[in-house]
Amino acid sequence: MDFSTKLDQLQAKTNEAVASARAAAAENRDQLKQRVDKAEDDAKQAMQDAKQQAEQTVDRAESKWAQMRADAAAKREDFKAKIEQRAEERDAKAAAKEADWAELDASDAIDFAVYAVNDAQLAVLNALDARVYADEQAKIAGM
Repeated sequence: MDFSTKLDQLQAKTNEAVASARAAAAENRDQLKQRVDKAEDDAKQAMQDAKQQAEQTVDRAESKWAQMRADAAAKREDFKAKIEQRAEERDAKAAAKEADWAELDASDAIDFAVYAVNDAQLAVLNALDARVYADEQAKIAGM
């Protein structure tokens, strides 16, 4: 398996997220809503692609990754609901409190992404080690 390509895709997506956040910092609410809608569509498409890939592979028991993807989908729906709710809020104190919580959510999501990248690195190294070991065992067995 070509993990380098997948990691390059991850890096490109991370660079895109950084550029998007920088650009969004100077946008108005309408522009932000358009950006959120596009990001949501992109995330849904990525989820569908991942699901399709998983279905094409050998059926296996639900994994922690499947649960994490489901959790991410639920989180996206929660974000969208909060954005829609904000449009209806008029209380400045409530809006400021919601902004504080949204900033904490964003910070937590970034921290989780760092964890996920570290976990992915370990999973890649584990997979490479398992393949090398399997190949060595096959040679020993004369296969």
